[in-house]
Amino acid sequence: MNKNTTMPSSQRLLLVATPIAVALAALVVTVAVQAADKPASAPAAAKPALTVTVTSPQPASVPLKIAANGNIAAWQEASVGTEANGLRLAEVKVNVGDVVKRGQVLARFTPDTIAAELAQTRAAVAEAEATLAEASANAQRARELQATGALSAQQINQYLTAERTAQARLEAQRAAAKTQQLRLAQTQVLAPDNGVISARSATVGAVLPAGQELFRLIRGGRLEWRAEVSAADLAQLKPGVAAAVTPAGGTPIVGKLRMVAPTVDPATRNGIVYVDLPQPGSARAGMFARGEFEIGQTQGLSLPQSAVLLREGFSYVLQVGPDAKVQQLKVSTGRRWGDRVEITGGLDRNARVVASGGGFLGDGDLVRVVDAAPATPATAQKTASK
Repeated sequence: MNKNTTMPSSQRLLLVATPIAVALAALVVTVAVQAADKPASAPAAAKPALTVTVTSPQPASVPLKIAANGNIAAWQEASVGTEANGLRLAEVKVNVGDVVKRGQVLARFTPDTIAAELAQTRAAVAEAEATLAEASANAQRARELQATGALSAQQINQYLTAERTAQARLEAQRAAAKTQQLRLAQTQVLAPDNGVISARSATVGAVLPAGQELFRLIRGGRLEWRAEVSAADLAQLKPGVAAAVTPAGGTPIVGKLRMVAPTVDPATRNGIVYVDLPQPGSARAGMFARGEFEIGQTQGLSLPQSAVLLREGFSYVLQVGPDAKVQQLKVSTGRRWGDRVEITGGLDRNARVVASGGGFLGDGDLVRVVDAAPATPATAQKTASK
């Protein structure tokens, strides 16, 4: 009888698991070998933060200007008053803002009282003329009889004296008549010069004393800019220098320096300069205005204003290096004109800087560079002369 040997279950499991484990180990070894043979992948390339245009400082003729502030005022104002005393104002013919001519009637006073006085004076003149005629006739007869002895010397002297007295009275009455004629003429208030009425205090019906102001007149409608300039800059300003004056809320006005004040305010150390405004345009007396005096030109380096950044109260530019990375540089700036700004220090003339868009970049950022077309000297000169 054959006896069958029974294999334990643990041995059967061992026989099944051993081949599987060997296969898995072989697979792990194969994967590790392949991973060792494969080269390490390269790191990802850095991407530019921004595509920028670069430019370099350009030589330019920089205008030399002196800035100033001041008020616009009338060149001269005339006070127009009345010379008539105690008359009633009957008519006012002009108002504030009216343009008037020399000799134009501005207002009228009631002439009735003066006209009556003038008529009375003229009657007195006629009476004095008659008295003089009689006295002259008597004096002439006395002269004719003087040699005959018909009249005494005392009588002759009386006739001659009466003639001279009558002549003096006639002259006095004529002077009084002339005075009344002047008073009658003064019932019309006339413009003393061409100009613009700037103020009016005349009221119809008012009875005014002599010397009362009725109107104020800007002579010739002429305005000037009275600018305050520091004492250090006064020596550079001479009569005839051109000025660009910009009133508040208005457009620039071309003016010409007329006079520099001979004194300086000891409190502010500023002097007043007077600039004529031949064409004031929208400017009005009393307005505040800013302006600049152009006193010459100088050579310098300039950049577009978009290339200069203002950060923390200082001016910076972003210089692009050979590796296309930007470096923030602090620069000194000078005058500005048009869309250009003068660079006075801190930057080499051959440096390449970001022309615009620098506000989106930081120190050390990588950029993609596109060169800008260089500004020609003629273009720079034309820009600086604006």
